[in-house]
Parts: sequence; C-alpha cells; structure tokens
Amino acid sequence: MTTLHHEHPVHDHIHGPACGHPEVPHGDHVDYAHDGHMHRLHSGHWDECEPAGHVAHQGHDHRHGDGCGHASVLHGDHVDYLHDGHRHAEHDGHWDDH
Repeated sequence: MTTLHHEHPVHDHIHGPACGHPEVPHGDHVDYAHDGHMHRLHSGHWDECEPAGHVAHQGHDHRHGDGCGHASVLHGDHVDYLHDGHRHAEHDGHWDDH
C-alpha cells in the first residue's frame, strides 16, 4: 500500500500530544485525525495522509462498533476504528486496512 503525498494547504494548527485531535499510529509516523481526514508532519509542512487503493484486512472476525473497546475516528463519510496500529473501516461486508 502506498500513501499519496498531498500537502494540506493553509494548515496553521500545530498537532501534537495535547492538541485535542486523536493520534493515529500509521507505519513509521503518527497521523492526526482532523476535520474528517488524516494529517501527518512531513518536511516542515502537513500532508494529507490517505492510502492509495483498496486493501481488505484478511481474517478480521472482530466486529467494531460502539463499546467494542477500540477508539473511533471520523474519516470522510465513515468511521475508522484504531486497531493494532492501523485503522479499520467497514466496506462491502469486510474490513479495510487504512
């Protein structure tokens, strides 16, 4: 899975542990869930951090939802669940890795 490099224009907010936005581990960096999308610090600016393509999470029997024990973050038109260092989103009867 590759990640697109799209700089987020006019992002004056500084994300960090006390900024009030959820921290989302994502590979070798941390994303911040903000206004329905993910931001990451990259070379002195903030990028949109979105996966390219569709990656189904194989063998995921756990059902996410209210009270499942995993943090949820708004992501576009759906909710992702933070699970084992990545995000899961329900899609067409399975869970996608984000």
